[in-house]
Amino acid sequence: MTQPLLEVSGLKTHFPTAAGIARAVDGVSFTLGRGEVLGLVGESGSGKSVTGFSLIGLVDAPGRIVEGSVHYGGRDLVGLSTAALRRIRGKEIAMVFQDPMMTLNPVLSIATQMRLAIEAHERVSKAAARARSVEVLARVGIPAPESRLDAYPHQFSGGMRQRVAIAIALLHRPKIIIADEPTTALDVSIQAQILAEMKALVDEIGMAMIWISHDLATVSSIADRIDVMYAGRIVEAGPVGAVLRSPRHPYTQGLLESLPSRTVPGEELRQIPGTTPSLTNLPNGCAFAPRCPRADTKCQVMPVESAAAERTWRCHHPETQRSAA
Repeated sequence: MTQPLLEVSGLKTHFPTAAGIARAVDGVSFTLGRGEVLGLVGESGSGKSVTGFSLIGLVDAPGRIVEGSVHYGGRDLVGLSTAALRRIRGKEIAMVFQDPMMTLNPVLSIATQMRLAIEAHERVSKAAARARSVEVLARVGIPAPESRLDAYPHQFSGGMRQRVAIAIALLHRPKIIIADEPTTALDVSIQAQILAEMKALVDEIGMAMIWISHDLATVSSIADRIDVMYAGRIVEAGPVGAVLRSPRHPYTQGLLESLPSRTVPGEELRQIPGTTPSLTNLPNGCAFAPRCPRADTKCQVMPVESAAAERTWRCHHPETQRSAA
């Protein structure tokens, strides 16, 4: 069996609050292979983004990783010094954030920002940095990259800014890209273009990617495997087609039923009843039980992980009927 590129085991990230400890990530485990796209999905507050930040040590204090490991390149990233993590971030594991205007400096040209990103890990001439910047801007679909390189972020549309952010992530040809809902704020046509471009880059370069999103349709179009998160835990995982065609966990089924495409025109949109639980006061047993139509007294005990045919799920009453996803 091929050794995974990234292996996450029992990862727990907690945030102390006045109301108690918020268990944002509560025992997450998964692997990522070379050239693979893993979709990490769930509602807001399920722990997706904090999982992504935890992988490369970007959790702000007072939050901290309290348990677990993140093995990459023969070492555990958890507990590495800030200097050691900086040598990995951007060069070997890069991240694309949801809002590029929060990561691009509005007073620096794109050329300057890309050159600084290159110089953070390599000593190259300005000419060489510019040539590489032009190359990656062209690769992500920026027209006339040589001239646009001297523009500033406000001179780009939202879709173009997101392409620039992706281009910066590609500057060092990283082995892994963590994409944290990078197309959420874009219109559907631009979103489709960027998804197609990212999938092509994965195939061309052979990098692996973790695509974080609440949008099942987006994930289904780009991911090879999917991990469904709820209340800081992975409740179902497996090949994306199998999970979406035949979900085992009621939460996954609920997410699918909530899609507008699953509703007959004129009918009210379906929704999962209730709200996500407070991470400082999770219910005993299965955290989804208060919202689950199949919950009973068994659900007061945490379900163990079941596995079959490359799939895993945590549920006392798994779905057995196929779903027309």
